[in-house]
Amino acid sequence: MEARINLLAGATSTKLAKRFAGAAMIFETSALPRELRELVQLRVSQINGCAACVDMHTKEAVAAGESEHRLNMVAVWREATVFTEPERAALALAEEGTRLADAFEGVSDETWATVRKHFDEDQAGTLICLIAFINAANRMNIIARVPGGDYQAGMAAKFLE
Repeated sequence: MEARINLLAGATSTKLAKRFAGAAMIFETSALPRELRELVQLRVSQINGCAACVDMHTKEAVAAGESEHRLNMVAVWREATVFTEPERAALALAEEGTRLADAFEGVSDETWATVRKHFDEDQAGTLICLIAFINAANRMNIIARVPGGDYQAGMAAKFLE
């Protein structure tokens, strides 16, 4: 499969892509653990069917020390015993925040209460931004039909050098 378009070939799209990637680096300085961020981004990317992002976040999670077993269980996290309560809260928020059109109420009060039980104001806000951000990245990659499979851990950070 070949991408429909190279977003780094046009003057404006290159500037936007680099700024978008630069904004993503802010998550690295957040209080959310890298492993949790990768699990959330992986789950959103699975839901949206973004091969490039599934590839990226699986490999970045492994580089961060995440086990392959837990990564294999992300798609079925509700039935899995390998995730902590805070991880489960973040994954529930990720799913509900991604599947907005599937639920009349969007993110349920129950999910939000569980998120607030485990995450402070800054962390909860960061989770919201992370979920919105990865949904946007998924959409760009899906529209451009960017294939997955060739990503190597650390490539995204090198893009900004």
